[in-house]
Amino acid sequence: MKDEINIDGEIFHNTVKILKDLIKFQTVSGKPNIQLIEYCENLLTKSGAVSVKTFNQSKTQANLFSTIKSENSDDRGIVLSGHTDVVPAITSEWTSDPYVAREEKDKIYGRGTCDMKGFIACTLAVAPLFGSGKLKKPIHFSYTFDEETGCLGAPLVLADLKKRNLNFSACIIGEPTNMKPITANKGYNEYVTHFSGLSGHASNPNSGVSAIEYAIEYSNKLLELRDALKKRKVEKHIFTPPYSTLQIGKIWGGMGANVIADKCSLEWEVRPINKEDDNFVTKSIDDFTHEVLLPKIKKNSPKADIKKEIVGEVIGFNQEKNSEATNLICNLTGDNTEGAMSFGTEAGLFQDSGISTVICGPGSINQAHTVDEYITYDQIKSCLKMLISLRDKMN
Repeated sequence: MKDEINIDGEIFHNTVKILKDLIKFQTVSGKPNIQLIEYCENLLTKSGAVSVKTFNQSKTQANLFSTIKSENSDDRGIVLSGHTDVVPAITSEWTSDPYVAREEKDKIYGRGTCDMKGFIACTLAVAPLFGSGKLKKPIHFSYTFDEETGCLGAPLVLADLKKRNLNFSACIIGEPTNMKPITANKGYNEYVTHFSGLSGHASNPNSGVSAIEYAIEYSNKLLELRDALKKRKVEKHIFTPPYSTLQIGKIWGGMGANVIADKCSLEWEVRPINKEDDNFVTKSIDDFTHEVLLPKIKKNSPKADIKKEIVGEVIGFNQEKNSEATNLICNLTGDNTEGAMSFGTEAGLFQDSGISTVICGPGSINQAHTVDEYITYDQIKSCLKMLISLRDKMN
């Protein structure tokens, strides 16, 4: 008979303590996360895990992949995955310091509480329970860097796992879903297009080439493509809205009204529901650039140029029939609904590597990236209950 765990007892309080510690690490995307990774590795080592780290090129950021081994040689283990990075927080806009967790009315406030250090804290708190039992299959803990800015860390983890020839039965990605099973998400592509013109005095328009004017033409083409994507919507699709979306998020350039702008940049994104829409946007905007805009801009200045920078291209997560991961999470949570979401995750990368994957974690996406981000006690307890049920199933 397995030991009964009091969700409201020591394990909950330990989870809150761990979460408070994790919030202190200001692991904004693109910034170092080594101290947080070392903190997690230390806790997992105490639970009997063996860890492997993979690093970015400058060695300032790391992924952690830790394993508590099973009694037998079966390597088809289960992966619990989360990203360690958070979006920036402007301290002056928050009620309190975003990097000092605050408890109030059954909520814990702080940057990353919901997205997604709450899930990581739960996995770390439950790790000793996995380590103290005789597991039928291994349990793995995967913590990555820079998910928020193009999922830069996860591919390094997956390449290492492939190199080590490891196989897995399921991966649970703990993005905030209110503990509801999510079986699909849109892809996410982010770009910055840079325009280089020729500066000059505004009193003599022919003396220069306005990078801003060409950026506007480019923007108008993107808006045409946005409207075209709406017409390509798939009937009875699981996503809301039921079509791929395109959005221009930022534009900057120029010095003043009396100067012809020689530089301008445009930041934009696409969230495709399928590869066909992804290819449609890419081909359309690239053809427009090379066949229409570039000839015009270079005619006025041979040194003028347009370059599209790929910030990140993350494949979507596709719904699968008879998914081992989905069946597992539905069994653990007792929730047989299968939802979809429009924001990008690392799930498609794990799925593309041949790992059955599902998204399910504590917190609401409505709280992610917001001022005074929080997670509720009830969501933490629901996640702990799911993980303890997983432990019981694996013993």
